[in-house]
Amino acid sequence: MAIGLQDVDGLTPSQYLLDTAKEHIEGELSIDQVQSRIAAYYQQRDERTQAELESEEADVVSSRIAEILGERAFTFSPSELKSIHGRLFKGLLKEAGAYRRYNITKNEWVLKGDTVRYSSWNIVPETLEYDFEKEGAFSYQGLSKLEVTRHIAAFASGIWQIHPFCEGNTRTTAVFIIKYLNAMGLEIGNGPFADHSWYFRNALVRANYTNLDQDVHETNRYLEAFFENALLGASHDLKNRYLHIDWVGDVNATGDGEMHIPQVAPQVTPQVLRLLDVLGDKELSLRQIAEALGLSDRKNIMRNYVVPALDSGRVVRTVPDKPNSRFQKYRKA
Repeated sequence: MAIGLQDVDGLTPSQYLLDTAKEHIEGELSIDQVQSRIAAYYQQRDERTQAELESEEADVVSSRIAEILGERAFTFSPSELKSIHGRLFKGLLKEAGAYRRYNITKNEWVLKGDTVRYSSWNIVPETLEYDFEKEGAFSYQGLSKLEVTRHIAAFASGIWQIHPFCEGNTRTTAVFIIKYLNAMGLEIGNGPFADHSWYFRNALVRANYTNLDQDVHETNRYLEAFFENALLGASHDLKNRYLHIDWVGDVNATGDGEMHIPQVAPQVTPQVLRLLDVLGDKELSLRQIAEALGLSDRKNIMRNYVVPALDSGRVVRTVPDKPNSRFQKYRKA
């Protein structure tokens, strides 16, 4: 779960972290030993590429998430949220554990480059206090587990839209919500956060975006599908392309736990079409794709070119067919 959550920011943990995590899971290493190993691993590198810097963040934050989730201590408060952010990003972000002091926008692929309207920076503390007071006064007594799940989805959506921190909000929100659920005695499955964390972020985006000209409205249904999988063991198909505002038709969650999905739009994004042109009949690595596109930001290429192409079924991953390998290649489907 901790490793999978790095995908919300397009980060890929190193193979060293994956190998070390296996030893931790098998009980051969404590979390303190894992963190010491990671620190020593990166201290040996005097000069690092951008990819190595991103892997370092993914490795360090993954180990810290695992540490926090392994602790039973928890307080339901905005201070706990700030503390989690500070612990996750200490030494990685200049303003770790501090509320942002400027307004932000973020270009979102699922919104065709538009942004969610986040809370104004100068009312972040008051807005968080309001949401926490409202949630603290809410009674779960007598609710079905489905009703609990949908309420949690709405609460998570609300605190994420406030976007209290400059960076790292989705990972912080996810860790806080998992801790909150565990404190209420609710077990949450690892699978959705491990395998679908970018869907989780895109679902939060769609839960907080309205564009009347395009007939797009805020909806929690995608986020509810995610939490239903995590808390109820439902089997909704969590595909990012279903969340794109250009998706043709509707996505209807039905009582049988499945989501019935219509056909994808013939053109998802201009970036996908550029990627298809670059691939042609070749099989290319991410480095080769970056060179062909004339771009250097591999995080941007993964987020805006490769992942949408994979999700829309137009491109397949090869050599090998798994997301955490440094040596993966891509070709047209």
